[in-house]
Amino acid sequence: MLKRKVLQKIMVTTIALFALLLLYVIPAEVETRDTLKVEETLEYVDQNATSEIFLIDHNDYVARTMVAVNQDTDIESKVREIISILTIGSSSETKVPNGFKAIIPEGTTINSLLYENGLLKINFSKELLDVKKEDEEKLVESIVYSLTSLEEIKNIIIYVEDEPLTKLPQTNITLPATLNRSFGVNKEYEFTSLNDINDVTIYYVNKYNDDYYYVPVTKYMNSSDSKINIIINELSTGPIADTNLMSFLNSNTKLLAVEELEDTLNLEFNNAILSDLDKQKILEEVVYSICLSVEDNYDVEQVAFYVGEEEIYKSTLKTIE
Repeated sequence: MLKRKVLQKIMVTTIALFALLLLYVIPAEVETRDTLKVEETLEYVDQNATSEIFLIDHNDYVARTMVAVNQDTDIESKVREIISILTIGSSSETKVPNGFKAIIPEGTTINSLLYENGLLKINFSKELLDVKKEDEEKLVESIVYSLTSLEEIKNIIIYVEDEPLTKLPQTNITLPATLNRSFGVNKEYEFTSLNDINDVTIYYVNKYNDDYYYVPVTKYMNSSDSKINIIINELSTGPIADTNLMSFLNSNTKLLAVEELEDTLNLEFNNAILSDLDKQKILEEVVYSICLSVEDNYDVEQVAFYVGEEEIYKSTLKTIE
């Protein structure tokens, strides 16, 4: 009898321990599965980080916007994805933000790609030239600015059906042997003589609904001034006449000193650049307009903003979104 009671106690104790073990293990497994799901989601978002792409805005400017592009691929795959986003009626058209549109003619395909040491050779099908006359130059600007936003690509040669595109057939605009951002974008010609012509690309602000974005304008003018002085002078004078382009830089802003180091451009301003004197803050739109303009005109990685001897803000150019 005593032996039977002892056996019963042992069985009860064993069952209780087994039940406690199940309660301990199962939540741990559920928690592990949930953790894995979160990690997978974060990895997916990281792979599809946004990339700088230049589409046509609602005012027909070639404009800068940010679009999700898979970063976890080789350079040729990134190029194909960007070109797909720029192509009318493509499978990537859903990535085009509201207020913007693609410009490469529908049906255009990439026949071949070759990338080597910063140079991209891209060979399109003949449909590339089915663009409207007034959009021919914008087409090249959109392709060049979008592809050179990839850090690896410095220069581009465009081919159509294996022949280098040296002249735009409808406008007769001659293209350089290799294309880069020195080709310009949304060009404005303000010079009155052929002496001391300076070309400077300046980023202005535009707006669609409640969203601000940036529009680069390459200005050709008679000036022997430095590019950074031209950038600040142009932005501080406000919007371009007869356009929707804006600048948020205070008209009383003065650039007092410039120091160009190996990888940093130090800019000293008077306090008119500040949007809040007490908090020593600069408007985000002002920082972006200046930094994007610097990136297109100077070979530096950072821009530092000073008021007096105090550093107010420093921006790393490649991280600007």
